[in-house]
Amino acid sequence: MIKYHGIHHLAMATRDMDRTIRFWRDLLEMRLVIGMGRSGYRHYFFEVSPDTLLTFFEWPDVEPVPEKDHGYPVKGPFIFDHVSFAVDSEDTVWMLRDRLDAAGYWVSDMIDHGFIRSVYAFDPNGIPIEFSCAVAGFDIRKNPVNTDSHPSEIIEEGPEPQPGNWPPVERATPPEERDIFPGEGLELFDGIKKNIWEKALKSP
Repeated sequence: MIKYHGIHHLAMATRDMDRTIRFWRDLLEMRLVIGMGRSGYRHYFFEVSPDTLLTFFEWPDVEPVPEKDHGYPVKGPFIFDHVSFAVDSEDTVWMLRDRLDAAGYWVSDMIDHGFIRSVYAFDPNGIPIEFSCAVAGFDIRKNPVNTDSHPSEIIEEGPEPQPGNWPPVERATPPEERDIFPGEGLELFDGIKKNIWEKALKSP
């Protein structure tokens, strides 16, 4: 059984990294833990939780997406609706709602979904975001539930992974053939480039 630790990172895009940093780092208090780039290109990572990061590419010709209501059906090519960030309590959801409102961003009322309570907003790039806290006594991971009135046969098979639906691995890659190639980001840790945050990190 494959064991996942959550989402390592979500990759988004912006044309204004400074404004994006002000929103995610300073307003929402997600630490900025990796920064790399050069003239005309940047790639920055924000810490969502111990296991999850949010990253933005800065591309000068990208445009903010038009705001679309979270969960509202659309037609045509489409890939992403919204991302929900889990927080520890309902008080934190209210704090985030008040903070977004004070900063001049549209933010929804608190919505009760039965197993979570949420508020919805948009970041400066038009990305639809949600902040959710669990409702006590409702753990859908321990007790999955499905009330779909027209489930397919595949859905009716249940919540657990079903074996036998994909071809088995005939030959696993042996250790001596597991080549690893250098990629972007390696320069952060090879000592070639200077960490421009060294002074800020040493400040009290």
